[in-house]
Amino acid sequence: MTRIIGRRRAIAIIGATIGLPLLPLPGAARAALRPVTWSGQALGASATLILNHEDEAVARRLLDRVVVEIDRLEAIFSLYRSDSALSVLNRMGALVAPPAELVHLLEICASFHKMTGGTFDPTVQPLWTLYADHFAKPSSDQRGPSARAIRQALAYVDLTRVRFNGDRIAFAMPDMALTLNGIAQGYITDRIVDLLRQNGVASSLVHMGESRTIGARADGSPWQVGLAASDVDAASDIVLPLVDRAVATSGIAGFSFDEAGRLSHILDPRTGLTMQSYRRVSVVADDAVTADALSTAFSLMEPQEIKALIDTRTDLGADLLSRAGTRRRFGLGA
Repeated sequence: MTRIIGRRRAIAIIGATIGLPLLPLPGAARAALRPVTWSGQALGASATLILNHEDEAVARRLLDRVVVEIDRLEAIFSLYRSDSALSVLNRMGALVAPPAELVHLLEICASFHKMTGGTFDPTVQPLWTLYADHFAKPSSDQRGPSARAIRQALAYVDLTRVRFNGDRIAFAMPDMALTLNGIAQGYITDRIVDLLRQNGVASSLVHMGESRTIGARADGSPWQVGLAASDVDAASDIVLPLVDRAVATSGIAGFSFDEAGRLSHILDPRTGLTMQSYRRVSVVADDAVTADALSTAFSLMEPQEIKALIDTRTDLGADLLSRAGTRRRFGLGA
């Protein structure tokens, strides 16, 4: 069975300003209230939540529920936990009575696989393992695995060969494996947003590796989410105003297989090669799962392909930063 190696996607999102005023309340209570914030991790990425609520005690109880929900979803989607539902599926090749959330996310994956002509495909994990194993060897060829080895790994990459329903998930052949790192953070972000909205929250910034806002800031202005050229840059090079919107970023700086940093962690399921064109790809959408999946897929697509897809939608925008530093924007008022 394929050895599973976790990966950390490059997230280049700088959190919005905290310490914002709350919605106006009668009397002296206005000046006393402040947002409640939480910081932690979700699927190995830094996570932040800024919650505007008139009752601080209620807000803190909600944050406790958020932490429990993140842990529950990690137990389904994480590649870092050997006992997660996803890890068991990859190890065994099948999973009986799978969690409903895993089936739901695979349904979403199938829709993005179709939308992008197969560019988004979570069955790329065998390719990831091939590259990681190759560069783990002493004196490995810094050009990467051989064309023959890549062709062999590509035989296991095809989402249409994953059969799933509420009763069972199964791979069509041994040595297939899934990674949901290109979409699960967005999915978790959306689930946290749902939880907060169901409990009456009207103003919040939720960042679970990807960012999504509930409403506007407490003063009525948009949340300000900055994008950096890489996840090691301290300053943003563009700031997006968001109200009830989500943004996700994929980039090359988070991890590379080779010492020179030429071979990024984003692998093309059609060719087996790594993403080469962009330093950062950011997508704005109505929900985080869409932004997350498309930031992954767009990283492997030509600008004209991205524009053609965005032109068919009214809910999408993309900001592309090439390796040379050239920026192109589609659907964001460009």
